[in-house]
Amino acid sequence: MPAMTAANVMIALNNRTAKSWYAVFTAPFHEKQVARHLKMRDIEQYLPLYRVRRRWKDGRAVELEMPLFPSYVFVQASRMDRGKVLSVPGILKIVGTGREATPLPDAEIETLRKGLHLHDAEPHPFLRVGEKARIRNGALSGMEGVVLRQKNHTRLVLSLDLIMKSVAVEVDAADLEPIQINISKYVS
Repeated sequence: MPAMTAANVMIALNNRTAKSWYAVFTAPFHEKQVARHLKMRDIEQYLPLYRVRRRWKDGRAVELEMPLFPSYVFVQASRMDRGKVLSVPGILKIVGTGREATPLPDAEIETLRKGLHLHDAEPHPFLRVGEKARIRNGALSGMEGVVLRQKNHTRLVLSLDLIMKSVAVEVDAADLEPIQINISKYVS
């Protein structure tokens, strides 16, 4: 095994102490509590929220702040802080591959922090290119197709099976909902 030089020791130490953004997975409905505990422990955290109006059973309307990404809080921490982060009540794990936490791009989190409040953001089902989706609103409401993205626009390919023709239409991603495929009808 080669001897560690002073430079190698400094690089290894910097890798352990350099702070990056990570997503932590929380117990359901514990995001705000986790964010409070992180703040009390002086761990940089970011919990994006959005406002929603709800009506209680007694008829009262209230405005609530809800997590934009349910069950996730973002933390800025070093590898050495892993134990400190995981000891926070309500945190189940740091998101990553296998046993290794995967850092998020700093620019992505900073962009969200600086600009998200300027838009009327709300959660939306995650849609992948190639996934089947249904249009929820507008003149094409109820039509189903396959999600296709071209440049900055979301397009949905609608197919007319009977005549074996398709058309791609531009749609607002907020007007799409994923279609749950019932595989039980295909499995005997």
